[in-house]
Amino acid sequence: MRPNPLRSKWAAGRPALGSWVSIPSQLVAEAVAANDLDYVVIDCQHGFIGFDDTVRMLAALNTGSVTPIVRVPELSTANISRVLDAGAMGVIIPMVNSVEEAAAAVSYTRFPPVGVRSIGAGRALITEGADYYQRANEEVACMPMIETMEAIADLDNILSVPGIDVAYVGPSDLAVAMGYQPGTTAQPFLDMLDHIVEACNRHGVRPGIQATPGTAADRVARGFQMVTMVVDLPALRAALARGIADAALTDEERSHPALY
Repeated sequence: MRPNPLRSKWAAGRPALGSWVSIPSQLVAEAVAANDLDYVVIDCQHGFIGFDDTVRMLAALNTGSVTPIVRVPELSTANISRVLDAGAMGVIIPMVNSVEEAAAAVSYTRFPPVGVRSIGAGRALITEGADYYQRANEEVACMPMIETMEAIADLDNILSVPGIDVAYVGPSDLAVAMGYQPGTTAQPFLDMLDHIVEACNRHGVRPGIQATPGTAADRVARGFQMVTMVVDLPALRAALARGIADAALTDEERSHPALY
């Protein structure tokens, strides 16, 4: 099995920078993976991506050097084992609110005797090699999301669970839980991000977060070691808007396209 590129990045003391895909398209996944990124996340929670799409998109991500990650719809052994069997090298698990749920997340990502993941890796055996069962527990990354006040209240206990690699912050849900709107720059929210980073550092867990091109540098500066900078659908919409604005056609030019 190949080493997880994310772990190599962290071992070198550098933050991992990535992208997020929610469009159910192998071609989109392939285009995203062709960029200079450390990882790409396939979103099966809020995106429109089914399992068949996920398998095809994981194959597309394998054409690059990125770490393929899947955000599953919810915490369950079926959701987690299927995407790992299909070749994901990391799993983001939404709405992990307690130490018990964190322990379950780790257990579902690990083979016995460490966890309860069932043998049957399927595609992962093809892409990663015959030693997959021996090495997957060390290479696959478990990434519970911290995005509720319940999770914040139990944060130290959650981060103390052995086997958690990343505490991945969902900033929009966390902002709303704190009484703010998504994208807030309110100081109490920024202080909460710093609090999460500090807690992760104390427990030896890497802090990760969903960001935007405009906030990515700030999140890296705050100490996040996994920062998702770009999401495919908003990026597509922004690029289209820029293209239309750059064209800057006047009403006359729109009325007589053959003249221009």
